[in-house]
Amino acid sequence: MSSRTTGRADEMSVTSVPAGTAEGGTRPPRRGVRLDKVGLYGLLSVAALTALFPLLWMLSGSLQSLTELLSNERFLPADPQWHNYVTAWVQGELGIYLRNSVLYTGSAVIGILLVSSLAGYALARLDFAGKGVFTFVILAVMIIPAPAMFLAQYKLLISLNLTNNPVGYVLILITSGIPMSTLIMRSFFVSQPRALEEAAALDGAGPLRIFWNVILPLARPGLAAVAVIQGLGAWNEYLMALVLFEDNSLMPVQRGLTAFTSAETPQQQILLAATTISIVPVVIFYLMAQRHIVKGIGAGAIK
Repeated sequence: MSSRTTGRADEMSVTSVPAGTAEGGTRPPRRGVRLDKVGLYGLLSVAALTALFPLLWMLSGSLQSLTELLSNERFLPADPQWHNYVTAWVQGELGIYLRNSVLYTGSAVIGILLVSSLAGYALARLDFAGKGVFTFVILAVMIIPAPAMFLAQYKLLISLNLTNNPVGYVLILITSGIPMSTLIMRSFFVSQPRALEEAAALDGAGPLRIFWNVILPLARPGLAAVAVIQGLGAWNEYLMALVLFEDNSLMPVQRGLTAFTSAETPQQQILLAATTISIVPVVIFYLMAQRHIVKGIGAGAIK
């Protein structure tokens, strides 16, 4: 018994010494700041400043006079010209263009989310003939550049008598965003466990109710990511609106910004103010959906 007790005491005395402590009782030196982290944070800071500088320059230029802006002698305005925003709003009729853009973008995003979520769920869960061919067609459409389909889309709208019509413009925005959005939503639906659908089916829920009440809420990060991506694309669309619309009252905000680019009456400071106003709705929408976007990006990275 004495030998066993002595062995245990020696063992306890050995394990009581902290790991990494020298025999003389001195502790190891603290680890310094890793150079790779310093380099990473430095690179990220440079990238952030590179992305923010054009926005800061736009804000500064929108508050300068035309003479001060063209002289390019200072970054910050000496005397902020707040009336530039009033001129941009009144003279450029930005209220009409912003209303149109909000209507077009909102309608397009709702249509894309509805169609792509249903199509993505069908590709993820249903087994039907030609499923692989249908997926291949979606990928093939994504490969075709948008200008290559521009003439065909325009001729189709002419045949349907939808030129100079907001309905035709919204339909073009929806059809342009469906392929990529369908594949994004499919990846989210594939990751959901089938046990949830089976449990809902045992409770008497039908396919549509399972999709709407069980599966779709779980794909909320994917819906937010698709909404932001397609919303930015629809908000910044310019070429189709320029060709399709003849009435200026139907133009989106990107077309309205060209009113300040006349060579006879240059108004670059007013154009910068109008551009600043035009990005406010996009920034607000992004801030509202930021939490879901981060979740969507993380979930997509894991997949």
